[in-house]
Amino acid sequence: MSPTRRSILKTLIAASAASALSPWTAFAQSAYPTRPVRVVVPYAAGGGTDFFARLVFAAMGEQLGQQFVIENKPGAGTNIGADTAARAEPDGYTLLLGDTATFATNRTLYRKLSFDPYKDFTPISLTGRFALVLLVNTNKLPVKSVQELVAEAKKNPGRINYATPGLGSPFHLATELLSQGAGIKLTHVPYRGAAPAVQDLVAGQVDMMFIDFATARSQISGPIQAIAVASPQEFSGLPGVPPVAADYSGFEAWAWQGFVAPVNTPSDIVTKLNDTYRRVIGNAEVRAKLIGAGIDVLQSSPSEMAAYMQEEGAKWERVIRTAGITLE
Repeated sequence: MSPTRRSILKTLIAASAASALSPWTAFAQSAYPTRPVRVVVPYAAGGGTDFFARLVFAAMGEQLGQQFVIENKPGAGTNIGADTAARAEPDGYTLLLGDTATFATNRTLYRKLSFDPYKDFTPISLTGRFALVLLVNTNKLPVKSVQELVAEAKKNPGRINYATPGLGSPFHLATELLSQGAGIKLTHVPYRGAAPAVQDLVAGQVDMMFIDFATARSQISGPIQAIAVASPQEFSGLPGVPPVAADYSGFEAWAWQGFVAPVNTPSDIVTKLNDTYRRVIGNAEVRAKLIGAGIDVLQSSPSEMAAYMQEEGAKWERVIRTAGITLE
């Protein structure tokens, strides 16, 4: 991990911990907002990002005295929703809750993109990240560690296959990062979503997969075992499961998210939204619900989010170009 990246993450973790001590208090109202605020969620209703949006932005609406209306616009790897937000008026009444794809990887994955995540949005705050877990069906792939997995892959290049919820997803890129770092060849089996991928892992149709902790924890039993986590240190939710970084120094992968406004949104509105978000996630009840859903809650300044987007974009660009992954 680069010194800049390490500094950013330390700041975010420290800020998140401090926010848990903040009281659940309202503050004086200014002119904004005077009408409902639209929050574009580039995923279908019911998923983790949608859950986060409906919980946190409802609470922000209570703080600010206006409703925050969630508008689900899924499709094209978050690009449809992101394009909608990028084209909106920069008046604070359209926000976007995007993720790793929106802000870091799609700019390299897609041949054509109708928006530029660095130029068309004003960052407000990072909001959370999801730990990734490497699951193995030990009936199909009898390994107990990353070292054993790599040794088996080197003996039989391409024989081991892995599932993902789709091309270019954080789970796909995490596996490519492992493959490139370890110098091994694995066979990718992309699915249309996490549910069918997990089902085939359990059924023994595929050997392994990276998946978020919230999904992984309900699957770990019998032959389905967690052999590593993608966080740089051991993850609290899975004590005793080592990080991939224990064998491959510097390995780190998260699915993360944050919210933005269209570029040129007035700075006082951005500041007010950032302040309100910090107050909301300082509420013990809200925070407990987020953690219970497997979300590592984050907060940041707009500039810290902008720096993190750039760091992640550069990191995953190298992985994507090395793997030759492109999407239309």
